[in-house]
Amino acid sequence: MARKKIALIGAGNIGGTLAHLAALKELGDVVLFDVVQGMPQGKALDLAESGPIEGFDATLKGANAYSAIRGADVVIVTAGIARKPGMSRDDLLGINSGIVQTVGKAIKQYCPKAFVIVITNPLDVMVGVMRDASGLPHNRVVGMAGVLDSARFRYFLAEEFKVSVEDVTAFVLGGHGDSMVPLPRYSAVGGIPLPDLVKMGWTTQKRINDIVQRTRDGGAEIVALLKTGSAFYAPASAAIQMAESYLKDKKRVLPCAAYLRGEYGVKGMFVGVPVVIGAKGVEKIIEIPLTAAEKAEFDKSVGAVRGLSSELAKLLAKGKRKGRK
Repeated sequence: MARKKIALIGAGNIGGTLAHLAALKELGDVVLFDVVQGMPQGKALDLAESGPIEGFDATLKGANAYSAIRGADVVIVTAGIARKPGMSRDDLLGINSGIVQTVGKAIKQYCPKAFVIVITNPLDVMVGVMRDASGLPHNRVVGMAGVLDSARFRYFLAEEFKVSVEDVTAFVLGGHGDSMVPLPRYSAVGGIPLPDLVKMGWTTQKRINDIVQRTRDGGAEIVALLKTGSAFYAPASAAIQMAESYLKDKKRVLPCAAYLRGEYGVKGMFVGVPVVIGAKGVEKIIEIPLTAAEKAEFDKSVGAVRGLSSELAKLLAKGKRKGRK
């Protein structure tokens, strides 16, 4: 049986880490693409030379031509720029949407049957841009957000309760940003829901509220510490977990930005919700009951994503008008 092929678009910190993890797990052969001459080739060669030491058999290649992604089974998109001082949100939206559109067209041309995972920010909006540019079915395009946000929530809870992260489950809904909705009611330690742990005196509601806020600020906390970049180890691990569930038909229940057709009262948008990922892509959207307060938070998060989408539409319309002049 032929090996699977994984195409990684963007050979920066996340792209390089993705390549390493995909090789270590032997998920398939890896193509690392970037527009910077020599960088993807150098990283791919360096990683390939670690194979005899790490004990993995995978072909890793670097490329500057999109034709190298031909026939890829999975494409993970990290290409884009991070917001820098003096840069407006409009600048980030405009630049990254252009990059994602270019990538989407290449996917349409060279691997139209791929399962696509988008990491580029602003995440929820960029997933929609990718879907439109690639023309792929909605169930084959997702955004990596909830797996990462839930992992951060789990880690902070494990620290609080001084237990293994393996015994902590956590749930995060909504957009990937300040308006995300961590759900303590659906999060547990050893199967015991957080509200019950508060009643048992293991922690306080204030501590849980603080952890929820720290989860929302998780990315910004790392940016502030690094000063020259953003998180890449955990985001790469999250995307690989999603890719593995697809490639191995594991049918994992994972929170990610998926296309909604009325679930949670939302139509025609990509928003972070729990889904089942298997060989057909997003095989099921899981709609959980929410309290009035939780639904209000979720709706607020959806509103933030919708606002960004509207901003992007205005930017694109302005660009078209300029082009006609």
